Amino acid sequence: MAALKTWICCQLGSREHYAIPRALDRQLIALITDAWVTRQSLFNKLPKPVLTKLRERFHVDLEQASVQHFTTSLIYHEMSQGFQGWDRIISRNHWFQKKTKRALEKICQQSNFPAEPTLFAYSYAALEILRFAKSKGWRTILGQIDPGPYEEELVLKEHFRRSNYQVDWQPAPAHYWEMWREECALADRIMVNSAWSSQALQKVGIAKDKINIIPLAYQPTSQNKNFVRSYPQAFSAKRPLRVLFLGQVILRKGIAALLEAAELLRDAPVEFWIVGQVDIKIPEQYRLNSKLHWIGAVPRGGTAQYYQQADVFLFPTLSDGFGLTQLEAQAWKLPVIASQFCGEVVQNEKNGMVLTEVSANAIAEAIKFCLNHPEVLTTYAIASSRVGLTLSELQHYLNSI
Repeated sequence: MAALKTWICCQLGSREHYAIPRALDRQLIALITDAWVTRQSLFNKLPKPVLTKLRERFHVDLEQASVQHFTTSLIYHEMSQGFQGWDRIISRNHWFQKKTKRALEKICQQSNFPAEPTLFAYSYAALEILRFAKSKGWRTILGQIDPGPYEEELVLKEHFRRSNYQVDWQPAPAHYWEMWREECALADRIMVNSAWSSQALQKVGIAKDKINIIPLAYQPTSQNKNFVRSYPQAFSAKRPLRVLFLGQVILRKGIAALLEAAELLRDAPVEFWIVGQVDIKIPEQYRLNSKLHWIGAVPRGGTAQYYQQADVFLFPTLSDGFGLTQLEAQAWKLPVIASQFCGEVVQNEKNGMVLTEVSANAIAEAIKFCLNHPEVLTTYAIASSRVGLTLSELQHYLNSI
């Protein structure tokens, strides 16, 4: 039997709850990340509301792994930033690559360092890391986090259409995409999470035979497995249908079509829970719609109550690399109404409904169906078992690349 590959993972942020390094287990040489807060860290001595997101930067599965991090430097870097928008994003990406390259230089000097490791890094913060790896003759894999420049074209069109939202949004500067194309060129393989992302990359010239589609991994908890979902015989003003939207409140996520659908359903027994940070200016008419409940941003650990109490999860994205929230919803046996422009979690009319277009009418019709057929929601909930790859399945996929 051939020896298993050894891997180094470079990860800015906690994407996918560190699924890639967790799946690799003993094949992992090191995880290099921007922030990591162990159980013993002084940050955990602070009051709970302080630096909540930073303190979530840890996973027990990696407690015994070699984790290189730059937590203190990250805090200093973010506090000293004078940039905003794309300048801030690009500055952070460059900072991470610089710190990671130095960490790699030290790691590869270790006496037990393997001859030909595989280096994995996520897109947009990988260029200098991949250059270093290629100079050493290492194998390189780029984790593409979204559908790339084609997605940006779609979002740009939506912003032109929705000028009443007064969004302070700008497309990425040209050199951002130039750096990304060099990342793609340096990578031996490009890993995407959905057929939609693969199609989008091919539309801008990335060769199909360089792309591997690997769905997201997700591990339900015992709470998920033991949860029992129930529906009333009929929805009413006293017991309305509860539609959950959870994620960034931005135009790319289809929020404009959702709000228009809520207007169409003003007289129906339905309410919409909007959970997530609002990064656009919401027109006043939607702020005044009593059917819309604006809950705001919640920490990752606080989302469970909304999945549990909702009746259906709405994911009307214009474009997403996958949409992890679909798996989170399914783990809570929550039926999903999702657009077709993301990861294929929903099997139409089996565990939810697929929107072939992101429009107010399409969303409203799907919700009307749920209102009129609560017994079907029960059937969808029972069939809601598509909770992503297991870590062992993900490990198999990674080793097959």
